[in-house]
Amino acid sequence: MKQSFFTIKQNDFLTDNVKKLVLVGDTSEITTPGQFINIKIDGLYLRRPISVYDWDYFSVTVIYKIVGEGTEILSQKKSGDKLDVLTGLGNGYDTSKSGNFPLLIGGGVGIPPMYGLCRKLIKENKNPTVILGFNTKDEVFCEKDFRDLGVNVIVTTVDGSYGEKGFVTDQMMKLEYSYFFTCGPMPMFNAIEKVALTSGQYSFEERMGCGFGACVGCTCKTKYGNKRICKDGPVLEREEIIW
Repeated sequence: MKQSFFTIKQNDFLTDNVKKLVLVGDTSEITTPGQFINIKIDGLYLRRPISVYDWDYFSVTVIYKIVGEGTEILSQKKSGDKLDVLTGLGNGYDTSKSGNFPLLIGGGVGIPPMYGLCRKLIKENKNPTVILGFNTKDEVFCEKDFRDLGVNVIVTTVDGSYGEKGFVTDQMMKLEYSYFFTCGPMPMFNAIEKVALTSGQYSFEERMGCGFGACVGCTCKTKYGNKRICKDGPVLEREEIIW
């Protein structure tokens, strides 16, 4: 974990309430897809944890939804503004278990960590398929980014206004895959758990206090005791989770 200041390069809307934030600074502590950063917000005590979408040596990109006071303040930041950021938080996805044909399932703002993961799997000569789940056409974001990677991308909308109508699990049940990786809301996880045919890894979205394991405010029951989502996760393996 490292605390440093980043400069905003881009903070643009992707949909009515989802923004893409590009920060320039020291990204040396970001080592694997599935990790997150923790941003200090002016006037608020708790930082805001946001999953990493992509990164390189000089910048990190995150995608966030405006859902409360903290993200509303963040959404008003401009290019050139500075942010106090903790990087290198959490344990990311373990791609060594993926097999040759992994399935990536992202729901809403759980989609961002799937992008960096997809890029890594491709570099490892794997052949991922990606399912992106949304409620409606107006919520769809980053589809082109995934398609530009050259992988099979399936977009679902609950109301059928774009892509395939229904839930991510409807498409999941039509596919063959060697392993799965996912991030999204708990109702989606519960549905995936009922139909998944292989081992997999879940990345949990949780409200956090400190973001690095000190407060024990975000925990998940596992076969090995309670695990802290921010420190031991956010990625946990299917077989260890007690639902």
